Amino acid sequence: MLNSMAKQLLENKGFTVFFDDAKLPGEIANDKCNALSADVLSKGNWFTTSLVLILKDCHGNTVFESKVGTNREKDFNTAYSKALRDAFVSLYQLGYAYNGANGKSDQPVTETVATTAPIVAEKQPITTISEKATQPDQQLKTLYAQAIPNGYQLIDTTPKKVLTLLKTSAENYFIANNDIVSGIVFKINQDWFFEYYSNSKLISQKLLIKF
Repeated sequence: MLNSMAKQLLENKGFTVFFDDAKLPGEIANDKCNALSADVLSKGNWFTTSLVLILKDCHGNTVFESKVGTNREKDFNTAYSKALRDAFVSLYQLGYAYNGANGKSDQPVTETVATTAPIVAEKQPITTISEKATQPDQQLKTLYAQAIPNGYQLIDTTPKKVLTLLKTSAENYFIANNDIVSGIVFKINQDWFFEYYSNSKLISQKLLIKF
């Protein structure tokens, strides 16, 4: 599930993502320089699971390398899931200004050597979650999680159902809907976020959830 999770996390940040065996749209198939390739490398040992996200251009130059995401959980699936999310934190925090003419960032890049990329990601502007969040912390209303089959429903103090969360194979990662829009709810560090698309624009809303 590591590739699928990486694809979803990239899509959460505004990328259009294809696996390398997928049929690519013409603008990418005819010119691979219209896309980036993504690779997740393992740098762990017997005691720690460590993963790094690397994005490369069509010439093999590294344009982004994440911090090393680590986890010491003994459970294999949990350790890799948490380590990957930890690695993606630095992508979420990246200050990136997309230039449609050349796709370059104002940030310095470091060249490294990586293995063949399992995912192809079309270049799109990246925006940090803090910039997209629609509510400051002090205005957040606490939502209370009530267990339902396959997940939870979040209710406010009215009480009124605000969101339905359905469990996935990844920890702290839910398919979500509020009867109007559908999206995902996930946890970064100690914070929860609800992300969905509205008029082709990615919206990220910070949540305060008590389980």
